[in-house]
Amino acid sequence: MIRLPSTLLATALVASAGAAPSVAFADPFSFSTGGPNGAMAMASRPSASGQFEIEAADDFVLADTTSISSASFTGLLVSGLAPASIDSVVVEIYRVFPFDSNVARVPNVPTRVNSPSDVAFDARASGAATLSFSSTVLASTFTAANSVTAGGIHPSPNATTGGNGALTGAEVRFDGSFASALVLPAGHYFFVPQVGVSSGGAFYWLSAARPIVAPGTPFAPDLQAWTRDANLDPDWLRVGTDIVGGANPPTFNASFSLAGEVAPAVPEPSNVALLAAGLVALGVVRARRGYFDGRSTLSK
Repeated sequence: MIRLPSTLLATALVASAGAAPSVAFADPFSFSTGGPNGAMAMASRPSASGQFEIEAADDFVLADTTSISSASFTGLLVSGLAPASIDSVVVEIYRVFPFDSNVARVPNVPTRVNSPSDVAFDARASGAATLSFSSTVLASTFTAANSVTAGGIHPSPNATTGGNGALTGAEVRFDGSFASALVLPAGHYFFVPQVGVSSGGAFYWLSAARPIVAPGTPFAPDLQAWTRDANLDPDWLRVGTDIVGGANPPTFNASFSLAGEVAPAVPEPSNVALLAAGLVALGVVRARRGYFDGRSTLSK
């Protein structure tokens, strides 16, 4: 047993008089990859009548359990589509492989390392009334230098296509609020937004700089954007490395931001209070031992 000097015991007892459980209040949380850089546009839409699902994903990291209450992302509406044609918005959260994945199956892609998992960890959708959204046209005309469109995603060995070329449309920012916050433990995640349009077209999520630059929120490791469609599901392809390809393939982030708060820490006794409690217990035991030793001496 460790024995402490009596002066330290006295100091600890005095300190314990004002000791209280240590509680960390919730702090605001925000994250951003920055605005669009015009390098890539990636189709991303939920499944609908006559349309197959397409997902584009980009990652973020949480150092602590975090409650995410809202998200924004920016993309293109092409072929003359306007915000009035939007009929649904979906936000999905995936963890990084191998979480939520079948690690035993044979994939149809070059690699699963650092990809999103097979299935989503959590989701919110306007159709389920768990997400409300608004849209804002930032520019009536915006051109992305390259794109991955519906029909542009293929399993190995035909994944590399160079992309589907430049794409022009209206630059639109979507702002979504969640009816119940996404409460995510500390970890590495992928953000997947999907937009459905009533006319049967597609929404294209715009890329952002990689690595992230100010006023974005740099972090490490910052993984590149991935994509898949219903035919490739549950596998994913890297937009830059696998689809665009080349001797020095480009890599992309996607333009989005998150807001919420860092969840309060579970209240815990402070170190001083723990030390004081232990020392008090030790003092009581020693006092009782001395008292009984004294009584037995007197009775002899």
